[in-house]
Amino acid sequence: MGAFCRDCLADAASGPRCAACGSPRLARHPEIDTLTVAHVDCDAFYATIEKRDDPSIADKPLIVGGGTRGVVSTACYIARTYGVHSAMPMFKARRLCPDAVVIKPNMAKYVAVARQVRERMRELTPLVEPVSIDEAFLDLTGTERLHGRTAAQSLARFASSIEREIGITVSIGLSYNKFLAKIASDLDKPRGFAMLGRAEAPTFLADKPISIIFGVGKVSQERLARDGLRTIADIQKCDEVELMRRLGAEGQRLSRLARGIDHRKVVPDRDAKSVSAETTFDTDVAAFRPLEKTLWDLSERVSARLKASGVSGSTVTLKLKTADFQTRTRARSLGNPTQLARRIFDCGRELLEKEIDGTKFRLIGIGVSNLQTAEAADPDDLLNQGARKAATSERAVDALRAKYGRDAIKRGLALDDGG
Repeated sequence: MGAFCRDCLADAASGPRCAACGSPRLARHPEIDTLTVAHVDCDAFYATIEKRDDPSIADKPLIVGGGTRGVVSTACYIARTYGVHSAMPMFKARRLCPDAVVIKPNMAKYVAVARQVRERMRELTPLVEPVSIDEAFLDLTGTERLHGRTAAQSLARFASSIEREIGITVSIGLSYNKFLAKIASDLDKPRGFAMLGRAEAPTFLADKPISIIFGVGKVSQERLARDGLRTIADIQKCDEVELMRRLGAEGQRLSRLARGIDHRKVVPDRDAKSVSAETTFDTDVAAFRPLEKTLWDLSERVSARLKASGVSGSTVTLKLKTADFQTRTRARSLGNPTQLARRIFDCGRELLEKEIDGTKFRLIGIGVSNLQTAEAADPDDLLNQGARKAATSERAVDALRAKYGRDAIKRGLALDDGG
């Protein structure tokens, strides 16, 4: 069985520790030299960055989120022992973990770190498919000669460099396809390195619930359970043609994934459809001014994400949710794509003005879609000579915030408390 030390990359024998450096972190698997598809997931990403930047909270439960009616963006692993998890309402998280440190998200900082990690991924392989800000699939097939080591060794070296040089940790799942790589990355968090091979896949999957398959939500689980399908083993026992007769194309997908078969390719730089940000208020808001100020903050966040992702967009969408949970969306197309917070805000503000009728809102959001390249953004023209200067100014502000924090510099409505 192939094995190596995850810390020094030396070949490992059968003992519990590396003979070269004494580390117990050994990677062993009978297919270790042939597995090349990976899922890399940053551990408790937002929380880990905040702890990196403030060592005084390193050993404390930390929740990244905001308000009492908002939701948890990320909980550190200490907070998770109290039952706190992402997307949980903040009031419930605070009740479960009353001693937790709570920090509002700093998206400019998180995006900057994500770009650093993404750049390191692309040093391993051009086949990097981002899934979200803190996770991606990588295909390292054929990179052995380039790096002088197997895909597994390259990934272990990558994980060590991320921890040493960027100050966060990642967990890695390695397999022969995306489905199994994603499952493997959840097996050994944090700082994990897990592998699932071709020979073991069907047996490993058999006792898992059907919900382990992506796209199978609560409604699908209930529907499948009525047909006697609750575990992966139940699907494995079924004939694929019979599943297709009962479930159509979904039957074939379930049948193949249950056996560890996934032919999806790692597609580099998968295009996002939109970039957005939203917030839930602690108390319902009907007045224009506080909604406007929040809209400015959200516009800056969206702008920072567009710039970090190297894209621009030409449609701005305002989202509002009323006190009785009714959702309103209003959209407007721009003359040309933008990355600028001011243009996003100005458009959103005009849409917002038309919705102020005494209705109380619990949530407001702003998004940009119809994405294009950054090069297409905010061209100078006779009607807007200062656009490029404004773009340069905004990028300078984003850089300062990424380095010193969101409160290091404020602009626009954030400085104006007038009427």
